[in-house]
Amino acid sequence: MEIIAHRGAKGLAPENTLEAFKKAIAHHADQLEFDLRVTKDGVVVVNHDRSISGPQGGKLRIAECNFQELRRHKPDLMTFAALLQAIDNNTHLLIEIKPRVPITQIVRHIQSAIANGRPMSTISIGSFDQSILRAIHSALPDMDTVVIEHWSSIRAQLRCWQLHTKRINIRSWWLWRGFLRIMYMRGYQIAPYTLNNPARARKWEPYLYGVITDYPERFER
Repeated sequence: MEIIAHRGAKGLAPENTLEAFKKAIAHHADQLEFDLRVTKDGVVVVNHDRSISGPQGGKLRIAECNFQELRRHKPDLMTFAALLQAIDNNTHLLIEIKPRVPITQIVRHIQSAIANGRPMSTISIGSFDQSILRAIHSALPDMDTVVIEHWSSIRAQLRCWQLHTKRINIRSWWLWRGFLRIMYMRGYQIAPYTLNNPARARKWEPYLYGVITDYPERFER
């Protein structure tokens, strides 16, 4: 069972920051999960929300602002390029591209990383947005793609069929052992999010590909 650190190690350090990723690695997470968005001037940044809160309480939309403007409001805002440079090439990256985010610059960064020695097998790309995953599949046909779903296993399986993948990340609230067993027998690789309870994970472990957790230290082997 893969231990996938959610937004780095969200429970241990500010999410999607270099500190969070280092914490996850220190606690032997198998994969680092994080979110990508693109600024107005085409810089790919590591951030979950579509907006960044300013020091006076106002919010700045990432897609509507230049990177330097955003950085003034959030000094620890990381670029995807900086993350790729900071993390060892053999560390597996689970990249979530947020809905309606343009992928051109993201694809270029990934292609550059692969050209510079990162194995393609160390990158997986997921999204709630099926059009993004189709575009990724077209641009990077050998890339591992992951269907991310809130709750619908039927929709998730249809999306997997369209993309020729078997990987599904789905909200843990809706899962139970019988369902996971059936999906496992059908060949699907399920990783629930966000699962912070090791006892619950152990009950499901025979049928899980991995768990996406804020606290990778709780799952250290």
